[in-house]
Amino acid sequence: MKQTLLNLSANGRLIAGLLVNLLSSICIVFINKWIYVHYGFPNMTLTLVHFVVTWLGLYVCQKMDIFAPKSLPIRSIVWLALSFCGFVAFTNLSLQNNAIGTYQLAKAMTTPVIILIQTTYYKKTFSTKIKLTLLPITLGVILNSYFDVRFNMLGTVFATLGVLVTSLYQVWVGAKQHELQVNSMQLLYYQAPLSSGFLLCVVPMFEPLTGDGGIFGPWSLPALATVLFSGVVAFLVNLSIYWIIGNTSAVTYNMFGHFKFCITLVGGYLIFHDPISINQALGILCTLAGILSYTHFKLAEQEEGKSRLTQRP
Repeated sequence: MKQTLLNLSANGRLIAGLLVNLLSSICIVFINKWIYVHYGFPNMTLTLVHFVVTWLGLYVCQKMDIFAPKSLPIRSIVWLALSFCGFVAFTNLSLQNNAIGTYQLAKAMTTPVIILIQTTYYKKTFSTKIKLTLLPITLGVILNSYFDVRFNMLGTVFATLGVLVTSLYQVWVGAKQHELQVNSMQLLYYQAPLSSGFLLCVVPMFEPLTGDGGIFGPWSLPALATVLFSGVVAFLVNLSIYWIIGNTSAVTYNMFGHFKFCITLVGGYLIFHDPISINQALGILCTLAGILSYTHFKLAEQEEGKSRLTQRP
């Protein structure tokens, strides 16, 4: 009886964690888009709010013993913190200047770019099956962009920069975690305030401080409440990702990611009335097929590698 109650409690926590990640990951896209469309809040300032709230949230977490901070040399994470600024800022600018479908599909190009970086600079090898899955991903993104009726050059530039910087950031995060022997929360605990400091220095150069659209402009209470809420949701996204990876398998996390991908696309068309053509729909399906194939082959290779290790005498 006691064991049954423990299992139910564990399952309940798992479901709660997955629901938090599902809702926060989808909500952050729609809330940020809403802020840009209806309030015109400055992009870099919104990013700064996210960083500050994330750091405050992590500070509360470490006080609650959810994780133990580890002392890190600031010099070793400077470039990582700078890339974190670029990754979030350019991703938000892509969301601001593109339809949600185009924004979401552009993010799918992160996987091919990461593989390119790791192959070129880190001499990492990938199987032919993995490389072939990049074709439908890339083809689908090109199809969607070509037939997107809201296509604009500025949005494409921001989406491209977002993919490049995000790919670099993800590669560097993995390398730094291995080099410094820390987990993602320990790294983010130092990274978030450092990134906030960098943004605090450059925001006045790119965004007005006063007047309409300025940081200290005449913002309404609903606008400020929505911005603060988006910061809390951004923190929940980071926290729930860490929790899911630590408490489930890679299969669960990846499959859940595909589910969120589909819901976000559908939500963009329903909430913001983003137009979609048949050719764009084919592009989305093509990209989704590539992502699913990549995940399937990658996880199969990981399982094969584990079985080889266990079979060694």
